[in-house]
Amino acid sequence: MGITRRDFLMRVGQAGGYSAAFTTMQSLGLMPMKATAAEPIAAAAGAGKGVKLVVLGGGVGGLVTAYEAKKLGYDVTLLEARHRPGGRAWSARNGDVVEFVDGTKQSISWSEGLYQNMGPARLPSVHGTMLGYCRELKVPLEVEVNTSRSSLLQSDKINGGKAICQRKAINDTRGQVSELLTKAIAGGALDQELSTEDRQKMVDVLKIYGPLDKSGKYVGSDRADIKRYPGAGPKTMIVDDHPLSVHELLDANFWSAELYEEAWDWQATMFQPVNGMQQISIALAKSLGPVVVYDAPVTEIAKTAKGVRVGYGNGKHIEADYAVCAMPLTILKKIKADLDPAHRAVVDRGGASYRGSCKVPWESRRFWETDYNIYGGLSFLSQGPSPIWYPSASMFSDRGIIVSGYMDEAMGGFDQLTIEQKFEASRASIEKLHPGHGKELEKPIFCGWKHIKWNEGSWIGQTPKEDYDVITAPDGPIYFAGDHTSHVVGWQEGAAESGRRAVQMICDKVKAARLEGNHRQTVSA
Repeated sequence: MGITRRDFLMRVGQAGGYSAAFTTMQSLGLMPMKATAAEPIAAAAGAGKGVKLVVLGGGVGGLVTAYEAKKLGYDVTLLEARHRPGGRAWSARNGDVVEFVDGTKQSISWSEGLYQNMGPARLPSVHGTMLGYCRELKVPLEVEVNTSRSSLLQSDKINGGKAICQRKAINDTRGQVSELLTKAIAGGALDQELSTEDRQKMVDVLKIYGPLDKSGKYVGSDRADIKRYPGAGPKTMIVDDHPLSVHELLDANFWSAELYEEAWDWQATMFQPVNGMQQISIALAKSLGPVVVYDAPVTEIAKTAKGVRVGYGNGKHIEADYAVCAMPLTILKKIKADLDPAHRAVVDRGGASYRGSCKVPWESRRFWETDYNIYGGLSFLSQGPSPIWYPSASMFSDRGIIVSGYMDEAMGGFDQLTIEQKFEASRASIEKLHPGHGKELEKPIFCGWKHIKWNEGSWIGQTPKEDYDVITAPDGPIYFAGDHTSHVVGWQEGAAESGRRAVQMICDKVKAARLEGNHRQTVSA
């Protein structure tokens, strides 16, 4: 009796959860995995003429809101607390300063030309909205190498704590699982699930997938580890014939590290803007020109009979028909805002739930390329700051920025360490993976987004449906945008889509109000 596709998907879901089932459905063609261009905003040209809109916050959500509204003729003003656009989408470089809420400042002194994306650093190929803006604004992109088979996986429980190549872990896993499945088929364990013909086909597949030898055993392969590469004359290839055992693989618990690239929005190909992720925000801000007002932190939001009145900077005010609040809820929570009780409660709860993602970048000689053949991708450790993120830009140059630790700051008590202790722990992770190279690391920076002024968090935590329904609906003339108002949390795609949605909602409101006004004039006449 053959296994049905439905039963197969159910078993995948039971074993690997929703993500595994979702990815499998996509691979079977049941759920297409491709970028979808953003739907045009349904509004006529000039639909915003005579309507004033103030956008609060110059991150990606706010910039997209202002950009789309301006194209439709709205009289737009965007208020940004910083002296730069982008919010968390920030590419730090020499001369920049990382400033914390408590006044702590770290000055960056990396070599000219080097940068680090402190916030978002990847553009998945399925994020059609952001890729569409890159095309529209002519922001050049390059490939972001999100995974490399040469990167490293480390566990204290195997190989004496020494790291092994990702290619060995992945292919030894495939080999060992293939051998076990072949034995299970030979022992009749799958007779009820597969027909005789399908069982033989499965064995043939496993011999290739493993790969297995003629006896059905996995003894290593050139996919996993090569002791000596082939060359000229008598120099033949020598393959490592000591694969990791099933016991070692289970003890190592590399599964998340092996499979992270299979997440639907992490799969190749990934992209990044040339010269840093902030290039997108810079292009949006350039197109907006004087619409963007910098060094203008919002201090108050009040509803009026005609719309809204927003206080900003040092005692300044602006009045508008509508406002789109694209600030993180951590910041909105602290502002005197005229919100109804439902929205106020959601802002207070949401503002307290933001994650504390952090990165610890260092400048160094690119030893990972010259000594380890690692060009981009991530390495993972079982303990300590992890993963290690290798740069995809400027490969084969002399120096680069390597991130040793990209995680939530609360993991492993990292948030309890002083900045210097964080640097020590971060250096230790590099030393554990790349012995002898920890001493080459220079000019470290700790970027913890819970501490960053005007953000105070990386992205919102899990939002209850009832709260999500509230924050995605307007509070009178006040609308909301940002990745926290989308189901694409933590990605620029979510922020951009939310900005477009806010503009669409305002357009619908303006159109309805005009129709109602015309109707009243007709009736009175």
